[in-house]
Amino acid sequence: MPLLFGIYNLINPERYIWSPVRILHETDKAILIYNGMKIWIPKSQIHGIRLKNSNFEVLVKESTANCL
Repeated sequence: MPLLFGIYNLINPERYIWSPVRILHETDKAILIYNGMKIWIPKSQIHGIRLKNSNFEVLVKESTANCL
């Protein structure tokens, strides 16, 4: 199985990271977050949200996280 994951990463090099944020507002299509500045992120770009140590973290593509 590890070989299959290695091949998948070569074919699909998209990386995802957890970014700690503060959620300010939510609409049907986007979430307003604060991470040094206010940013609207479309829900289609967020792949997960978790609560860790009383702080929210969002799972986004690494390219999207560069904007955060």
